[in-house]
Amino acid sequence: MPTSTSIFLAKLIGPVAVVIGIGVLINRDTYRKLSEEFLASYALIYLAGILAMTAGVAIVLNHNLWVADWRVIITLLGWLATLGGVMRIVFPQRVEHVGRWFLARPTALCIAAAVWIAIGVVLSLFGYLRHTP
Repeated sequence: MPTSTSIFLAKLIGPVAVVIGIGVLINRDTYRKLSEEFLASYALIYLAGILAMTAGVAIVLNHNLWVADWRVIITLLGWLATLGGVMRIVFPQRVEHVGRWFLARPTALCIAAAVWIAIGVVLSLFGYLRHTP
C-alpha cells in the first residue's frame, strides 16, 4: 500500500515533470538556448548542483523505498538528483562537456521531453487517481 509520502511526492513531482516535458517539446529552440546559456556558466551549474542535491537528499531521506512497484520511480529520481547534484558541485566542467555532447544530438531534447512526460504521467496517475485516501 502506498505511503502518504509516496502519494505526496507523486503529486508534487508528477505535474512538474509533465510541464517540463511539454515545455521542452513546445519550445525546443528556446530550451536549447536556455541550456547553452546554463552550460556557459559554472556558477549556474554549481547553484543547480546545490539545489538538485538538496532536493535529492530530501527525497532519499523520506522515501528510500526499493520496492517492485511505481514508488521506486520516486526513489530513483531522488538518487539521480543527489548524484546529479554531486556531479554539478564537484565536476562542473564535466557537466558542461556532457551537456554540450547532449545538445549536439538533434533528437536528444525530444527524447528527454518524452521521458519527463512519461514519468510525470505515471506519477500523476498514481498520485492523484490510483490510491485510496
